[in-house]
Amino acid sequence: MPPQPSPTPPDVSPSRGPKLRRNLSIWQAVGLSVALMAPSMAADINPQGTGRSVGRAVPLAFLLAGVAVLLLAYVFVRLCQHFQSAGSVYAFVGASLGPRAGLVAGWCLLGAYLLFGVVTSSAAGIFGAAFLQETGVWAHPARWSSFGLVAAALLAALWLSMSSAKRGTHVLIIVEAATVALILVVSTVVLVRLLSGSAPGGNAFTLSVFRVQPGTSWSALFLGIVFGFLSFAGFEAAATLGEEAVEPRRDIPRAILGTALFGGLYFVFVTAVEVMGFGTDPAGLKAFAASSSLLGDLGGTYVGSWAGAAITLGTTVSAFGCCLASMVGASRVTYALFRYVVGDRGPGRVSATGVPGGAVVLTAATMGLIVLVCATLLSARPKDTFLWSGTTGTLILLVAYGLTTVGAIWLIFVRRVMTVAAWQVVIPLGALGILGYTLYRSVIPYPEGKAERWFPVVAGVWVLAAVVLVVAAPGMAHRLGAALAEETGITERGPAGPRPARRRDDDGS
Repeated sequence: MPPQPSPTPPDVSPSRGPKLRRNLSIWQAVGLSVALMAPSMAADINPQGTGRSVGRAVPLAFLLAGVAVLLLAYVFVRLCQHFQSAGSVYAFVGASLGPRAGLVAGWCLLGAYLLFGVVTSSAAGIFGAAFLQETGVWAHPARWSSFGLVAAALLAALWLSMSSAKRGTHVLIIVEAATVALILVVSTVVLVRLLSGSAPGGNAFTLSVFRVQPGTSWSALFLGIVFGFLSFAGFEAAATLGEEAVEPRRDIPRAILGTALFGGLYFVFVTAVEVMGFGTDPAGLKAFAASSSLLGDLGGTYVGSWAGAAITLGTTVSAFGCCLASMVGASRVTYALFRYVVGDRGPGRVSATGVPGGAVVLTAATMGLIVLVCATLLSARPKDTFLWSGTTGTLILLVAYGLTTVGAIWLIFVRRVMTVAAWQVVIPLGALGILGYTLYRSVIPYPEGKAERWFPVVAGVWVLAAVVLVVAAPGMAHRLGAALAEETGITERGPAGPRPARRRDDDGS
């Protein structure tokens, strides 16, 4: 049986100053994961990327991505039953594969969250400008208007992130719940019209959206799955609240699994309705790929103009909520990494309000710098920063997921720190297989597009930077290992390699 939830695990931060406060319920954990996954925003803009690779089979690609995410959810659930750390995959991988691998995994997760902050602030700018134009508030916006809204989203997210996580996650829950509810209502209306034969353009319900079109290769299918992973990315974000949840061993696993299950059902249903709503013929698929707001266009066509405008507004707010969640998640990982390297100062310090203020500021500044460089040096538009950061961030995140899965296999099924049936090893092995093949197909054959060819390069450089750091700084790796042994109570690092350590009781003894 897995370890039973304990009421309140001890504070394990090695710093002597203020610590992260244990005041978050399961709903705050759910709020962070759902907001970072941003189901409303993801369903409105990500499927076009999948459609370019797989045509009408967008729901099939999301279904396969959903299966992989559920397998990954098993990995995170098992690990969160044993560890509670703001570092998330850093602590998970570090405790199982060693501090060097843990630092690489944490660095990858941090890179993904930083880039997702750029993705979602860009989306907020795109949808925000579209809403102002649709409603006539700003009929002829200037070229810089979208980037002005991007900057506003980052500043607002910084302000909320500097307040308590409890207040911020309340905002995330309310925003995302309202937007998702509206999308489900509109999707249901579209489905009813498709089933009743009253859909515009003669479109009708068909299960062909779950079959690949003739001539679609496996490579194309898995390239489409990358955008599926991008849509699910963040389902594990609740793990970064392991030191702030009141009952982390119970609530964090439930939040992660529940978010993954909801995301799987939601994305398959909504993407199927979207493709059928536009039509599965060549003209419909062309309109699908060209749409800047899938659900906004469907709402305007099938329900009324007010529905399209409402969804566009809701998606804008959802994108901001995801930006806020990305900043919260990235700042917690930054805090966890810095506190072991520089101690209780700078980004490794918690402010008197219980928030890692230095880490939040550093996170926001990095996101803003990425946007600024893209806009000024690369002449990018918000759509470009969305696509570039989203694809690159997903590739980096898949590396973090892969390391976490390998660590879980070693920790659970080799070292046997939990009592788990041996046959369950097929679950993380299945997740590892899908992750590996998706990464392989993202590079082989190598992308030929002017921008696309740089995605694997940037992702590879980010991962390589962490590898070089841990090799060049063995002293830092030693300190990380000692800190991990103290925090997790399971791994001590020495010249002979890993050996089991006595697990501390909940009273810290």
